[in-house]
Amino acid sequence: MRDKHIYIEQDSQLLKLIYQQIEGLINANKTNFILTLSVKFFVYFTFSALTYSLIFWIKNPFYFIMVFVLYGFSAILFAFNFSHDFAHNTVFKNKKLNNLCFVIIYAMLGAHAEAWKKRHINAHHYAPNVAGYDPDLKITKLIRVIPTSKYEWFHKYQHIYAPFLYTTYTLFWVFIKDFLILFSKDEYSDKKKFLYHLSFWAQKVLYLFFILGLPLLFSYQNWYIVLLGFFLMHATQSLFIIFTFFMTHHVEKTEYPTADKKGYINSSWLMNQVKSSNDMHPFSKMANFILGGFNNHIAHHLFPHVHHIYYPQINKVVYSILKKNHIEPNHTSYWGGVISHIRLLKRLSYR
Repeated sequence: MRDKHIYIEQDSQLLKLIYQQIEGLINANKTNFILTLSVKFFVYFTFSALTYSLIFWIKNPFYFIMVFVLYGFSAILFAFNFSHDFAHNTVFKNKKLNNLCFVIIYAMLGAHAEAWKKRHINAHHYAPNVAGYDPDLKITKLIRVIPTSKYEWFHKYQHIYAPFLYTTYTLFWVFIKDFLILFSKDEYSDKKKFLYHLSFWAQKVLYLFFILGLPLLFSYQNWYIVLLGFFLMHATQSLFIIFTFFMTHHVEKTEYPTADKKGYINSSWLMNQVKSSNDMHPFSKMANFILGGFNNHIAHHLFPHVHHIYYPQINKVVYSILKKNHIEPNHTSYWGGVISHIRLLKRLSYR
């Protein structure tokens, strides 16, 4: 549904042109797609399995913690490169198989898969950066990224404390956010039934057994070393996730369309997707290989049904068409995006 966005004829024609130009690219080389996907799976699965296995072999506490952190980082990269595409049904033709793989990978991170998927697919993609529509804006009142949001006195220092606060994000997600969603009224899904609750608790228990129970029982380390490794793993995971996530929509030049009292958004659907998103190294196959397409967010929002392997190729067409029509897509380097996000926080630290 796009009926809440205003209709602009020029943007509608531009979107049709983009779709027409991209149509022939997607099915051009299935063999290359399968080969690339297989290589990606081998790299990230092997890295994750190896680092997790080392947790049970290393005796030195310092190296144990380093390996624990490395496992957390590899698990995030694995999820970046596969879970997002599974959620959008772009890997297999069978939706149930996509969903099963998505749930398994998300469970590895301790997050409740179903809760995230419904919000991401049904709301965030419809109207990114629009307050009242995009659930990703409902993170914490401690961070102010929306220009029209309420200003609090502590926001004056948000660009200073934000990086420290970000280190707690995955712990907050796993142990607080998911539980708040479970026991709250859910405007993005049907009534939570028995199977939903069963899935939730199964994923949480399996995660804790996998990430804490087994290392506590079978590693060479004392319990406090295991816990230290666990918390440091989450701290590094959190920084990487939150900066990567925030840089896709919250840098200096990204826009925040508003909706009127009747819910109508003051932007066309196309411009909402383009202007509220930010790319990082949009034409780089290496960046796309590492970040699983999160660095190509404009392409993802215009083509959520297309696998991220195609995004650098798609970007060549999309950027060319947009620039010919005097529309400059938002794009930064990775570290440039980190700096730009901090600058956004600094700018919004004032009334």
